[in-house]
Parts: sequence; C-alpha cells; structure tokens
Amino acid sequence: MLTRNCLSLLLWVLFDGGLLTPLQPEPQQTLEAESRDNVVPVPGRRSSVQRVKRGWVWNQFFVLEEYMGSEPQYVGKLHSDLDKGVGTVKYTLSGDGAGTVFTIDETTGDIHAIRSLDREEKPFYTLRAQAVDVDTKKPLEPESEFIIKVQDINDNEPKFLDGPYVASVPEMSPVGVIRTALPNMDREVKEQYQVLIQAKDMGGQLGGLAGTTTVNITLTDVNDNPPRFPKSIFHLKVPESSHVGSAIGRIRAVDPDFGKNAEIEYNIVPGDGGNLFDITTDENTQEGVIKLKKPLDFETKKAYTFKVEASNLHLDHRFHSVGPFKDTATVKINVLDMDEPPVFSKPMYTMEVYEDTPVGTIIGAVTAQDLDAGSSLVRYFIDWKNDVDSYFTIDATEGTIATNELLDRESTAQYNFSIIASKVSNPLLTSKVDVIINVLDVNEFPPEISVPYETSVCENAKPGQVIQTVTAADKDLSPAGQRFSFRLSPEASNKPNFTVHDYRNNTAGIETRKNGYSRRQQELYFLPVVIEDSSYPVQSSTNTMTIRVCRCDSDGTILSCNVEAIFLPVGLSTGALIAILLCIVILLVIVVLYVALRRQKKKDTLMTSKEDIRDNVIHYDDEGGGEEDTQAFDIGALRNPKVIEDNKMRRDIKPDTLCFPRQRPPVEDNTDIRDFINQRLQENDVDPTAPPYDSLATYAYEGNGSVAESLSSIESLTTEADQDYDYLSDWGPRFKILADMFGEEESYNPDKVT
Repeated sequence: MLTRNCLSLLLWVLFDGGLLTPLQPEPQQTLEAESRDNVVPVPGRRSSVQRVKRGWVWNQFFVLEEYMGSEPQYVGKLHSDLDKGVGTVKYTLSGDGAGTVFTIDETTGDIHAIRSLDREEKPFYTLRAQAVDVDTKKPLEPESEFIIKVQDINDNEPKFLDGPYVASVPEMSPVGVIRTALPNMDREVKEQYQVLIQAKDMGGQLGGLAGTTTVNITLTDVNDNPPRFPKSIFHLKVPESSHVGSAIGRIRAVDPDFGKNAEIEYNIVPGDGGNLFDITTDENTQEGVIKLKKPLDFETKKAYTFKVEASNLHLDHRFHSVGPFKDTATVKINVLDMDEPPVFSKPMYTMEVYEDTPVGTIIGAVTAQDLDAGSSLVRYFIDWKNDVDSYFTIDATEGTIATNELLDRESTAQYNFSIIASKVSNPLLTSKVDVIINVLDVNEFPPEISVPYETSVCENAKPGQVIQTVTAADKDLSPAGQRFSFRLSPEASNKPNFTVHDYRNNTAGIETRKNGYSRRQQELYFLPVVIEDSSYPVQSSTNTMTIRVCRCDSDGTILSCNVEAIFLPVGLSTGALIAILLCIVILLVIVVLYVALRRQKKKDTLMTSKEDIRDNVIHYDDEGGGEEDTQAFDIGALRNPKVIEDNKMRRDIKPDTLCFPRQRPPVEDNTDIRDFINQRLQENDVDPTAPPYDSLATYAYEGNGSVAESLSSIESLTTEADQDYDYLSDWGPRFKILADMFGEEESYNPDKVT
C-alpha cells in the first residue's frame, strides 16, 4: 500500500514539472513543488524577474497508532531547496498537535511524534509548516499545510454494543434461530438459561482480537399442563345462620403454568345439594370461592355433597393429546346447628276489623315457633314506633291481637306496625314481622249534598223547569253500586213552589212548580231535601237548599240578584242610588267627627293642673278604700281557711269602740296556700256534683311597680298582728286613715284590757 502511494505521488510530480528527490529510506517521499505564485530573488544572479520553483520537499505523512517505543516515533522530513545545509534556514510547525503531539527539528526539518496516538480517538492531524531565514527572520517560502494520518492497527477487540442480551423462547419450541441443545425444554423444570457468545476479528485468524457477550434466554410459558386438585375430597363446616351470598369456603386446583395459561374456571357439577351453593374464581389467587345461594337449616338437612370441576380457560390445541385440561374433586359440607331466633308462620300478616269495634275485641293472631332442637317458648310484643301502635295490644303468650281504642276509618283506614317474637331461653334472639290492619267501614254517616246549598230561580220561570241538578256525597267508604235517593221533606211536600225529581242515577233535579216568582213578594225560598243511602243501616239527612229569586232576560240569563234590582221599577237609576249612598256616608263621617271633638273638649276640662299638658296627669278627688273595700270576700281566708265566718268587722272606717286584738291562730292550724289549694282540689275531685273540669282562680298581686309595693295580704308570711304599719304614715294624706286604723291596732296592748 505504501509503494502504491509513492508511485502516485511520483506521477503527480512528473506531470506537474517537479523533481522527485528521495531523502531517506522512509515510507514517506519528498516532493519538490514548483511555486508559481511567489518569486524569490536569488543573490549573485541577474536582478530581472524569473520563475522560481517551490522550494518544499512535500508529502502526506503517516504514523502508526499505539507506538510503544522508548524514542519518539519518526514521522517524516521537511526540506526546502533554499536550504543549503549551512544552518541559515529555520523550520517551524503549527496546527493540530504542534508542540504537544508532534515536534520538528528547526535545523533538519525532521518531524517526530512524542506520544502514542489513537486512530479511534483522532484519525488525522492538519498542520502548517514554514521555512524562515535565521538572520532576517523572514519567511523564505509561503506557509504550507499538510496532513499526518494515523495508521490503524488491530488494537481493539470486537464489542457487543447492547449486551448483555435478553431473549425469550416458548417452551417446547422447534428448531429456530437460537437452537436448543436439549429436546422438549420445559419451563416448569427450568425457566432461565444464560449463553456466552464470542466474536473475533481478522476472520478468526491467529493474532486477532475477540469480544464476548451474554445472552439471557427465558423460556416463556405455554399451556401444556392441566389443573390438578391436590386432594380428591374437601370438607367444609358451615353454620346454618350463614347469610345468603356469603363465602363459606375455598378450594384450589394447582396449575404449574403461568399467567393466563394458569387461569382456572370452577363449576359445580349438577347433583346433590348443588342448587344451594355457587362457586366463583378468585382472580388473584385462582381459588374457587364457594358461596351460599339459599339459606341453610340444620333441622331440615345436616350435610351436603357435590362435585366441583376445575378447567383452564385458555387451551392450546398443540397439547390436546396430553389429555383433558380439567380435574374434579368432591366437596362435603356439614351444617352446624346454631341457636336461631323464632320463625313466624307467615312473612306478613293482614287483618281486618270494623270501625267502632269494642275495645278488647280480638281481631287476629300471629304465630312464631322455635325450630331449634330445644324448642324454647316464644314471647310476643309490639315494636312501638309511634302513638298509632297504641291502638292495639298483643297477648305476650298467645300472640292474639286485640283493639285497645275505638277505631275510626274516616280518620285512619289502615294501620301498619311490627310485632317482635323472642325466645324465652335467649331474649336476645328476636325476629320481626309486619302486620297490616285494614279498618272496614260501617255506615255511620248520612249522605249530604255535594253541590253548593244555594241556587237561583228566574222571576219568569215556567213550571217544570230544572233550576239545579244536585248530587250526594257520603263520608263512608261507599261499596260498589251504592245508590242515593232524593225526595222532599214531608213538611215541604204541600207547598206549591218547588219539587225534587229523583233521576235514579244518584242525581236529582230541583224543578219549579208554578208560573213565575216575584222578588217583591218573597226573595228567598228554603227547600228541605231528604237524601238516603242504600247501605245498612240506612242513613239519611235533610239538606236545606236556599233558592234566591233573580231578574233574568227572556233567554233565562240572570241579570241581577242583589237588592239594587228591587228599586229599579220605582224609577231610581244606578247613579242616583250611588249619590244617595255617598251622601249617607258623608253624614256619618261628620257625625263621628263631631262626637270625637265633643269628647276631646270634655277631657280638656278635666285637666285642672296648671302644669304642662304633656304630663298627662289626671287628678281624682275620690279616695280608695283599699283591698278590703268589699264584704263579699275576705282574702285573708287564703292564708287561714278556718277563719271565723262571723268576723265581718269593717276595717276601712274607724271603729267606735276599742276593738279586741285579733287572736293569733294556733301554729298547727296555720296552713300554706299550696296545701289549701290542694285540699280544695281533692274536695272537688270526690264531689259528684262538681263540673268535669278543674277550676283554678288566679290572684294577681297588685302594686309591684309602686313605691308601696304590694298591698295584698297573700304575700304576707305572718299574721297581721306581726306586721309593722308605721310606714303608712310616710305615704301622705291619702293613707292617713289606714295609718290611724292599723296604728291603733298595733299600739294596742292586750295586757291592759280588763
């Protein structure tokens, strides 16, 4: 290859007119190039311009990578024709790696590599060289560029860029890109394999380098294994109190496959007891979850046996020859006896009772039984939720339901409540049932007219004219087909004004019996109508209809039924009537204002005070007699109910003779007001002539807002003899009489009485 490069360079120099001059026996060749751009004057010759050849010995240099020698690696030599070998020319080097990777001998032009190179790191270097006169420091030649290429050697082994590698192969696979060394490789036996792969360069010849990598091979799963139960019989124990839909046990079939190939479907094989249970698959554990479809009863059946089948959902047709991909097992369930609440004979009870049935009448019964082996007694009671439940009672032992109050269908037509049954042996075990009682209707209400009780008749009505059609309504729950009959009451049958025509379809018509009616003679007519129903017992009612006589036109259209129409024949118009009414209203207003002004003047004359009228102080000349101003009632009796009745002494006037002091009653006779009221209350309760209600008299305490406070003796906790009446003298002349009366009583000393 080096020889071929040299020949190419030689031919290029020859064709370019240059001169080939070998310098050293190195692989590089020197090339003397002609310089067509620069003219250099040569000393000692004619000064005329002449063509000067390029003075460079030129070539493309090569250097080996990874040089490990102790001396710098020789690269090549630069030489100029102007260099006569006397040391007047200096060579310089610049560019990639100049001074750090490559150096040049300034005198000889030899280029050396001073460190090891790596072609994979940098394949070539671009440098520039120049010849400079040592004395003048001026360039002898223009700067030229050349390349040093790094030659490759086999210093890198082959490398696997993406290793280690991962591959997957389905188990039981045939021969493929990666060939198996063993037949029928089973993932369930060994899932992971590791393969070491080596790569050599130079075609595997001696001296070549090699690289290795690892390939991890995983055998992927295929559905080549059927599910298998680890045992043939599964035993489960289930309490009879288990709720419907609850899980009562789990069974599991084992499938060594993985992922979807291991998904198992469980089914109950039809047979004994299979209709009471259901089985589903737990997606996380692939277990069969057995659930209860119907309630269990230990007393009815104590054990159940059925078979369960487990099969794969995703089958592989390549392995059908292995056998059926399913397995069966037997499940035996033993029902455990539990202490259960009583059971009612019906899920709901419906009863009927007539309204107004006497209290205590039995209308039905509920029945509950304890189905356990112990067969405990049962107690019944009503689940009280509201006051409606108090209308009925239940016998705690027999379960019979009776009325507790009178029923009214019109008030409540249906009653709904619950009855609870509990075991005597274990009261916490209870069961509940709903009871519906329908109240049947008794014909207790008479029918009534359902239309308004007032109608009208025209003055120009003809005999036999229907003025109103009436219907009837009954508050009772009328049975189908009930009929109402209509007729006039006996006292109205002889009057020739109106009649009732029964249409026999629960309606009747009010008809006229005479030709024309006059409002002046009679404006209103009262027609008693008797209505009867067809139920038992027959109920009837008399409904009085009011018939008003109205003025109508020739077509029977009512024009007016009010009082105004009566005056129209006299000749007064509507405007005149309005004017008369307006004058009357004005006169009434004037009278009211006059009376109000007269009353105001009277009030002004009563104000004798010269103070400001805004004080609104009214003076009265009469003097009050106090709370004992009447002989009708002595309020002191409230404090002492045993006061002497003949003690009727007036205390509002000054006595003529000296009164004896009132003796203090004994302590044991002094009772509290509350005891007195309770005593009177008890007397009225046992009194057969007393009214059927309690009468409570309220005594108000007067004077709470005054300076004198209350004057009532009810507030006094002591007798009058214990009270101090000196403060009455400080109240002014209005209370002078009281101060004198009570002051004398208080100053009286019983020891001085003879």
